Amino acid sequence: MSALDPVQLQVVVGALRATCEEMGAVLIRSAHSANIKERRDASTALFDPAGEMVMQAEHIPVHLGAMPAAVAAVLGEQHAPGRSWVLNDPYRGGTHLPDITVITPVYANDGLDAAGAGEGAGGAGAVEAGAGAAGAGALLGFAANRAHHADVGGPTPGSMPADSSTLADEGVVIAPQPLDDAAIDRLVAQMRQPDQRRADLRAQLAANRAGALRLAELARATGVATLRQAMTEVLDYAERRARACIAELPDGVREAQDVLEGIEGDVPLRLRATVDGDRLVLDFSGSAAEHDGNLNCPLAVTRSACYFAVRVLTDPDIPPSAGAYRPIEVIAPQGSLLNATPPHAVVAGNVETSSRVADLVLAAFGRALGQGTMNNLTLGNDDFTYYETLGGGQGACPDADGPSAVHVAMSNTLNTPVEALELEFPLRVVEYGLRRGSGGAGAHGGGDGIVRELEALAPMTWSLISERRRHAPPGADGGEPGARGRNLLDGEEVAAKARGRLDPGSRLRVETPGGGGHGAA
Repeated sequence: MSALDPVQLQVVVGALRATCEEMGAVLIRSAHSANIKERRDASTALFDPAGEMVMQAEHIPVHLGAMPAAVAAVLGEQHAPGRSWVLNDPYRGGTHLPDITVITPVYANDGLDAAGAGEGAGGAGAVEAGAGAAGAGALLGFAANRAHHADVGGPTPGSMPADSSTLADEGVVIAPQPLDDAAIDRLVAQMRQPDQRRADLRAQLAANRAGALRLAELARATGVATLRQAMTEVLDYAERRARACIAELPDGVREAQDVLEGIEGDVPLRLRATVDGDRLVLDFSGSAAEHDGNLNCPLAVTRSACYFAVRVLTDPDIPPSAGAYRPIEVIAPQGSLLNATPPHAVVAGNVETSSRVADLVLAAFGRALGQGTMNNLTLGNDDFTYYETLGGGQGACPDADGPSAVHVAMSNTLNTPVEALELEFPLRVVEYGLRRGSGGAGAHGGGDGIVRELEALAPMTWSLISERRRHAPPGADGGEPGARGRNLLDGEEVAAKARGRLDPGSRLRVETPGGGGHGAA
């Protein structure tokens, strides 16, 4: 079959991208928890029958780069129309336990009722004729989404403990399994606020159904064979553009090192980045071994952080598909912090270690760094659970100041609006604003962090997982570092990773880091 012309290819790319965006809209508008409907801590993507990610919406980088591992975990299962799969096991395709992934196979006859399916070859609902698997029941691929649930069980409300040491401390581990009503009832019975968990899981199923319907409609419009060819060409096109961008980087070896702020002390990470023509090798050998805390990172999450950073360094307009990752090799020895093994805890690895991996790649190529943390705050009791991540200052560029008070890097979520937070939870927002002057000075200044202070209106527990409290985000090319972050409980400073109890009237204040500056002032 001859290659699609550029116009045809762009039409299909646009349709695939629009499908992913629609899936995201369905998920966000159908979900019940503030974490998904307000903060939009969720992601959607489409995969081909071989499990390669063909397109994604621009949602959460740490979800999207790791989601191919989730699809790979169910690829060999027995698939059928209407049979969806669910998982959250970090060592079998997941990231950390609150991120639950739902995967649904897509068939060419999805959305056709009996009358539509019976139309003749010339009917409006007809599918391109073909033998066997290429006919009306052909597997087109998979619709998948991942969403951070406000609770997945375990001893800590919100399932984000600051001091976990095994997966059992972090909640319910969901091995890849079919997702039906019975499975939903069984899973949510092990979690807090089961009605809300059930509603969010059903929203995830609805998002995948929307994606399946749109992909099947596209197959009927173009023909199954043409759609499959287009998917292949999207992957190849993304690979060509990524290779061209890497080839523009000077060949050679670049090194960077940094630390994570573990409870027991600093945890070193090292990177050796090698550009060789149109290939990039990111070697993390020499980084710390997996540890008894929760900064451990599954390999899929490490890869995800690398893919995001390379996308920043090359061309963000490259179609966001697995093809763009083909020129990149990530090396992290098994048993290291960045390729951990079960049953090591991982809740902070997904949010904080991933941020530092992205920092290492950007630093190796001379970029000023942003806040380098998601400032994870979890609050809850028997009646509610609430989780949020907080934006901060981002690193300056060689030609522009860094943005202030935003999430970039591995998170990309929104904040929870004050009105929504105070309406739904026993909390009062005392202060929410810019942390002025926290960005690093330079020819171009780093962005400022934020200040967020909450007052408890009922007894509850709290857990904080944060970074850049001991070590400031560095600048580049003579730029100054951003200000370190601070966590305070009733005016007394607490550690980067800590947990405790709030009584009514107690106040928890988070001052997020500023970004590093670029160039001497």
